[in-house]
Amino acid sequence: MESVESGLVIVDKPSGWTSHDVVGRMRRLARTRRVGHAGTLDPMATGVLVVGVGKATRLLGHLALTEKGYDATIRLGESTNTDDAEGETTATASAAGVSDAALEAGIAALTGPIEQIPPQVSAIKVNGERAYKMARKGEEVALRARPVTVHAFTVTGVRRHGDVVDVDASVACSSGTYIRALARDLGASLGCGGHLTALRRTRVGPYDLGMARTLDELAVKTEVLPMEEAVASAFPRRDVSDDDARRIAHGGRLPAAGQGPGPVGVFAPDGTLLALVEERDGLARPLAVFVS
Repeated sequence: MESVESGLVIVDKPSGWTSHDVVGRMRRLARTRRVGHAGTLDPMATGVLVVGVGKATRLLGHLALTEKGYDATIRLGESTNTDDAEGETTATASAAGVSDAALEAGIAALTGPIEQIPPQVSAIKVNGERAYKMARKGEEVALRARPVTVHAFTVTGVRRHGDVVDVDASVACSSGTYIRALARDLGASLGCGGHLTALRRTRVGPYDLGMARTLDELAVKTEVLPMEEAVASAFPRRDVSDDDARRIAHGGRLPAAGQGPGPVGVFAPDGTLLALVEERDGLARPLAVFVS
């Protein structure tokens, strides 16, 4: 049986699965080893995981850099060693006195361009070793703060249960933002600690939950977003002549067309996707060529 065509599969990741587990399942469904994903989701999290099949695996690194959206639940009053519900509780402090005004002020301080220290249990490498492996051995991991942007951090619900407060929120943020760290830092700023209890990714760039399919649905019918549609929806589009198409197909450069610093999708006259290019120093240079 032949493998499915190259393209993107937008998966609604189930809770309890790692992103790698999903890739393994998709390899069987797509009948090819050439499968990867853009932007890891923690096992606890659910929602949009962009999976590339075949040639589309070469798009993933560029798609991972786009803006993401999340629905989250943050519990104030309890801290954990992983900054989420999968870790062990390390401290408790009553959040009963946290007012709605204080909550809004704390969230406002975490909105916009911020410096964020990643969670101790994260995949970031420190001296060649993953931080989470060091943390599991009981080592204190010194992670540097990194610039990220929280475009929107909106409270959608507040539930008070004695000493803990559960805050539902919607977050839109740049690549590299840890929602677990937002929960931790919000709790720290309010003096009661906090951690993430639920996370659902609603969007990666232009790909949202409306396009996502569960693994059970994909087992019945593996829906693949063709390469041309995937690129046209995520990046600026440039249509070129036959001569320029031949040049790009062989890794050549074109004059820049003023379409910005990010990746641009280049298409042949017949609509075939040729390449992703970036414009620099007056030239459009190939990042990835998809035809040979």
